[in-house]
Amino acid sequence: MKTPAKLILSALVIVPAFAFEQIAAAEELTGTELVTAFWSASTEVEIESSKVELIAAASNIETLYQWLDAGPAFAQDVALGQQESARIDLDGTRYPFVYLIPETYDAAQSYPVEFMLHGGVSRPEWEPGGEWWRRGYDSLKKEDRIIVVPASWNAAFWWYDNQADNLPAILRELKQTYNIDDNRVTLSGVSDGGTGAYFFAFKQSTEWAAFLPYIGHPGVLRNPQGGPGHKLYFENLMSRPLYIVNGESDPLYPVSSVMPFINILQEANIDHVFRAIEDGGHNTNWLPDEQPMIEQFKLDNPREPFPSELRWVADRSDRYNRNLWLRIEELAVEGQPGIMTVSREGNSFAITAESVDAFTLLLNPEQVDFSEEVRVVVNGRLLFIGRVEEDMNTLLDWVVRDRDKSLLYTAALSLRVNP
Repeated sequence: MKTPAKLILSALVIVPAFAFEQIAAAEELTGTELVTAFWSASTEVEIESSKVELIAAASNIETLYQWLDAGPAFAQDVALGQQESARIDLDGTRYPFVYLIPETYDAAQSYPVEFMLHGGVSRPEWEPGGEWWRRGYDSLKKEDRIIVVPASWNAAFWWYDNQADNLPAILRELKQTYNIDDNRVTLSGVSDGGTGAYFFAFKQSTEWAAFLPYIGHPGVLRNPQGGPGHKLYFENLMSRPLYIVNGESDPLYPVSSVMPFINILQEANIDHVFRAIEDGGHNTNWLPDEQPMIEQFKLDNPREPFPSELRWVADRSDRYNRNLWLRIEELAVEGQPGIMTVSREGNSFAITAESVDAFTLLLNPEQVDFSEEVRVVVNGRLLFIGRVEEDMNTLLDWVVRDRDKSLLYTAALSLRVNP
């Protein structure tokens, strides 16, 4: 059936009118109010609508960056104490988690966050409702931080792809409600959870400030019988510090079994603390004595969001390919490791790339002067020199991806190693 011309004209009028209404409404709101609405938006429609309003009201990238750098206004009237929730993945999988919010939570201050990964992952899927999480975590409650205890089971080991998606997604969800210190988010784990902490240290470190694997073993990650059998690249451990604890008498992972790994850390000068518990078994009886040193370790090691040097090794280009402002986009051979080392001094980037075909540098205006040319040298050859334009959509898209007030990128410079 042919559509009448009158209906076509009506449809054409509605869309711009709606857009103008959004722009007019945006101009009436403050930058903080617009950022707050954007920060809390959860559906695609809400996100896109908030983006239109922000771009219209800011009118330039400098203003938009300042608004986002200042951050949203977090609500004080939020759930406190022990809360149980679940994240539902796109395939319908339910990922339960418990989070502990200080009873004295103050929305005007930012809080460190500690994820605690439990052990014993070879179990059936957790049933919804009830006290599914393990006993003993009540002792984690503290008034100076937020604690998150996610769930793992036999179809979602900590070192599976689904958990690699799940943990950052939980963190992003909490960041939309609570005022979180992005640079003080740590990942601790016990037994299988300790092995899970190693997994994120080796494969996906961007969100985390430090890793604390307790009575775990990184060798489990290589075993195809306990999962996909990951390849481990020690260069990736140079990105974040580790606090490692094992017991000398542990029947599963004694100190003697992890010493070859610890020796490599020492030889490679990787930032770590290793505590061998005399007569320690497969338990955390040592934790009260060790707690003061652990707390000092966390205080001493906030995440540096824009270090001047980065290293990363990836054998996949679809995931596990990012370290903060560096992403490996294409490998020479998928499944084989590509290695990158990047050093930045002002607007100049010196890069060594091996078996990498394409990559992206995510740029921040406090690190790069966009009024001047950016220079990128790869393997001793000048690959790029020129001005890089900042873009409001790029900035907002990365905020949606990361929900991280400390990782704001106004430009993404994507380059091919052999153009």
